[in-house]
Amino acid sequence: MPELPEVERVRRSLVELVAGQKIMEVEVGWPKIIKNPEQHEQFQDALKGQTILDVDRKGKFLVFLLDDYSLISHLRMEGNYSLRKTEDPVEKHTHVIFRFSGGKELRYRDVRKFGTMHLFRKGSEWTVPPLSKLGPEPFSDEFTIEYFKGKLKNTDRVIKAVLLDQSVVSGLGNIYVDEVLFRSGIHPLRKAKSLTDREILSLREQSAATLQESINAGGSSVNTYMNSHGQSGTYQNELKVYGKKDQECFNCGTAIHKIKVAGRGTHFCPICQSQN
Repeated sequence: MPELPEVERVRRSLVELVAGQKIMEVEVGWPKIIKNPEQHEQFQDALKGQTILDVDRKGKFLVFLLDDYSLISHLRMEGNYSLRKTEDPVEKHTHVIFRFSGGKELRYRDVRKFGTMHLFRKGSEWTVPPLSKLGPEPFSDEFTIEYFKGKLKNTDRVIKAVLLDQSVVSGLGNIYVDEVLFRSGIHPLRKAKSLTDREILSLREQSAATLQESINAGGSSVNTYMNSHGQSGTYQNELKVYGKKDQECFNCGTAIHKIKVAGRGTHFCPICQSQN
């Protein structure tokens, strides 16, 4: 699943490709992707004549800013956008097509059909789900040490589960939570409320640093991720624990372990991230 760095790179490529484009027509081939409004025909009608002014992002959600509306798009597992000429063959699993003047169209393709789109009157998108449920990003001014400490000290959950909770901090997914915990020397099964002030500070700093490094590298191209230019990222080459089961730890040489935490495959070093 694309995480914050990958979605940020998609956002940047979409700005280059479609900012300023006027939507002439929208074709929805899989209506279940459209979550708001309830009828996909309303979605199609509302977007006719709208110009894409910019593309924003919150956590893992893309926010297309139009004249009168905001289109919220979540890529989920394998959703991706590409700009094509009208005469280009439409690939299988293409479920939404935004047709522009000038013979070009933005195509949304999603093999698993898990992606979602919500359309709201511009300005209201931040006050209703899904965006209203998101916590601050690691880069934001709202992600203060006081805020973070309050969230960690008031839960019985293990730290991996808390960091995956998008209502606590938005943008961290399975890959980067494993990396952040490793960089902070914290076992994924530690109770969040057991962390010291120093450990909490480290998690806060490493969350922002890890995501920024990945953004700079174009994201982690595991599985099928590419940005809207069709380009892959390279941060997967910098990962220290994720996907490294039974390989030697970057720091101490001990074999990396893999367990399941909060329903997700979780990688850690049993020495560098002691549970005690």
